[in-house]
Amino acid sequence: MLRLATLGFFLMEIASLVSSLRGGTNDPYDGVVAQVYWRLIGSSQDPLLLIGCFALFCLFVYQVWQLARESRMDQPLPDAQSRIIGLNLLAWLISPALPLIVTVLAAVQLRLRPAFVFTCCQVLIRVALYGLLPSHDEWAEQHAPGASLWALMLGQLGAFLALYATAFGLGRVLATEVEKRRWLQVVLAEKTSAEALQAEQLRYSERMMMARELHDVMGHHLTALNLHLQLSSALLQRQDNAGAALAVEKAREGAAHLLADVRAAVSHERATNRIDLSAALKALAEGIASTDIRLELDEAARDLDPHSAHALLRCVQEAVTNSVRHARASQIRIAMGVQGRADHAQLCVSVEDNGPGSPRLRAGNGLKGMQERMQELGGQMQILRNGPGFMVEFRLPRRH
Repeated sequence: MLRLATLGFFLMEIASLVSSLRGGTNDPYDGVVAQVYWRLIGSSQDPLLLIGCFALFCLFVYQVWQLARESRMDQPLPDAQSRIIGLNLLAWLISPALPLIVTVLAAVQLRLRPAFVFTCCQVLIRVALYGLLPSHDEWAEQHAPGASLWALMLGQLGAFLALYATAFGLGRVLATEVEKRRWLQVVLAEKTSAEALQAEQLRYSERMMMARELHDVMGHHLTALNLHLQLSSALLQRQDNAGAALAVEKAREGAAHLLADVRAAVSHERATNRIDLSAALKALAEGIASTDIRLELDEAARDLDPHSAHALLRCVQEAVTNSVRHARASQIRIAMGVQGRADHAQLCVSVEDNGPGSPRLRAGNGLKGMQERMQELGGQMQILRNGPGFMVEFRLPRRH
């Protein structure tokens, strides 16, 4: 919407510029540059002024086009406030109509309070320019017979308030849509990562079922075969058939070895029934396009027991949700490793973002839920930093 509005302004300005260069009487630009030029140097229809203002307008259109890109809307810029202020100064230099677009853009990119303050400043600037540096039409209006400057400025104040309030409201509507889309990305990423973990847990259950089947069914039958062969060997020995006894003895030994191999396979399958959490975390990171999520995972992420994997994934999901939705962080780092000796090793997972943090942090349901998950498994959750940026760490005893 913002890009289309800017494109419409651009086409209108081109038509107005061509008309002015061909001798038209309209003023395509009535910003600060044009007003100062009109008072100090020459006519507002000078080709040099028109071409210079058009060059500034092209720069303005390019900057708005860059800031209003869809990817920029989904991912808050770290320097959004300074860039919007610079763009606003450029808009006032060109035309008083352009700051309306900047106001909408500020309402989308900035938080509610800074955006509201920015809009109020826009109204004050417009009223001040109306009184101190009026355009041709405004100057004629102020110097009309019987005109009162204060009454005119008061009337203009009401009009400007309504105009910029509309721009602010439109921007907040767009910001709400952007926030909903960002939140939907988080929800979908959580769903994808949960499905990845569920698939891993399903494979774990299938391996356990196969191990039990091998042990309960094949082991039982092979044991029975071994007993039967022992009996056959004894009977054959009574008949004094040395060759037959030797053959039966070899069959019994082969069955015993087969039984040992089955038991070894079952033991190995049980030993490898661990959860790979890295796939679920990668799915979570790839599912959120609005934030750059970096993973630093060692081999510990591929070797977890099911309970620890489930608890850690839910805690990481909650931490990432807070960073994206509330802190509007543009970067998140998730690190996972093992600390301590082998017999007292601990899984350590940290989630760190570059958001503004929360100096006056209050533990809500999300933080309490993460703490409870860790305590249930004998671990703990710690907030290592809450401003600037936010960093939370989860620790669990490593179970083999």
